[in-house]
Amino acid sequence: MKEERVDWLRSTPFFLIHLATFAVLWTGVSYVAVAVCLALYFVRMFAITAGYHRYFSHRTFRTSRWFAFVLGWIGASATQKGPLWWAANHRHHHANSDKEDDAHSPRHGFWWSHVGWFLCSKFNATNARLIPDLVGCRELQLLDEFYWVPPLVLAVGMLGLGAILERYAPGLRTGPWQMFIWGYAISTVLVYHGTFVVNSLAHVIGRKRYETDDDSRNSLILALVTLGEGWHNNHHFAPSSERQGFFWWEIDVTHYVLTALSWTSVVWDLHRPPRSFRERAVVEVGIPSSAHRFPSNLSNQ
Repeated sequence: MKEERVDWLRSTPFFLIHLATFAVLWTGVSYVAVAVCLALYFVRMFAITAGYHRYFSHRTFRTSRWFAFVLGWIGASATQKGPLWWAANHRHHHANSDKEDDAHSPRHGFWWSHVGWFLCSKFNATNARLIPDLVGCRELQLLDEFYWVPPLVLAVGMLGLGAILERYAPGLRTGPWQMFIWGYAISTVLVYHGTFVVNSLAHVIGRKRYETDDDSRNSLILALVTLGEGWHNNHHFAPSSERQGFFWWEIDVTHYVLTALSWTSVVWDLHRPPRSFRERAVVEVGIPSSAHRFPSNLSNQ
């Protein structure tokens, strides 16, 4: 179908950001540039996982409007469109996971699930019917409409930071274009594909602990890359649980940060699976779990 082909005009920024990473051959590298790159990867990946996913898409915790806007702004700076668009598409995914209507099931191929669906025109619009709890927030509407502003501010900010460091801290051996390439371009590409592997690989690699009607799986490697989103089978079994690493050995960095934020009341009412449930029989050890049901207060949105 024509609408499922790459929309080259709308996708131009996506490809230009990837091409820009090759400029590292001319700008070089410095310790401070790499540090900024990694810091922005962590901060923006957290905004995607905690904000775009666990808050806007699933409402797994509560927070104030100002902090929700902060999460939305930083998430938008990852250049993955606005929070309303992201949440609507993700809720559609959960309603149709690995079925014919799923927007990015790997059953349709790696390319499609990884980036193809994101680059075509079929999913450009934000389906307001799927996010009735969010569309009334004017600040989120503005972020969704002007989703290109946060990435632009970040990109310009990287140029400015590099210029300041070049002038006042020449010993750091960085400059505006090096900081732009590492702080924005390379960091953004890493966040892109760190996010997209959840769609393309988290339904393919790993172990399936709980019985779900899709192919979602748990993977430590993907959990490390995505700050906790790799425990995907856990998540699809209990989408309204803020904590996705159900057991102590399942590393879930986003959950750790949100827990720390809850101590300062920046966020609160974090929905978590009860201990008694997490300790019950699971599919991966050969004991049926069909008789066990997740508590209704933590059911899907």
